[in-house]
Amino acid sequence: MDFMELAKKRYAVRKFTDRQVEKEKLESVLDAGSIAPTAKNLQPQRIYVLQSEEALAKVDTLTHCRYGAPVVLMFTYNTDEDWKNPLEENIHSGIEDVSIAATHIMLAAAEQGLDTCWCNYFSNSKLEQTFELPENEKSVLIMPIGYADEKSKPAPG
Repeated sequence: MDFMELAKKRYAVRKFTDRQVEKEKLESVLDAGSIAPTAKNLQPQRIYVLQSEEALAKVDTLTHCRYGAPVVLMFTYNTDEDWKNPLEENIHSGIEDVSIAATHIMLAAAEQGLDTCWCNYFSNSKLEQTFELPENEKSVLIMPIGYADEKSKPAPG
């Protein structure tokens, strides 16, 4: 499948099966995130794989947007490591860097036959607190990943 077919085929899945994601596929998807370009190649992003019952239960207390996925990726960045624009104060690259990595992962997942949903519908501060992130890490998004339920359909648009 070429890139345009892949990009057109994927959609935000809002109903997953309980089928487990194969370790090899998950590792391949995570590799795609680790090679994503970032400002000055500083690689400030952190990607947490949440798949234990305890971790998924915590996600469920923060948002209804897990949609039954067996794995959730939590994307953060280290504020000590992201690029700072020397020409203007408070302009830095963390959110953009995470977004590039998440996009790579989302498309790599589609290539592997996996489905995803980009989710921002949660309290970032509560997520950071719940998962006891270091103070210098800021959350950007979570991404449920797994296999779409047969009843799952793209949102109208």
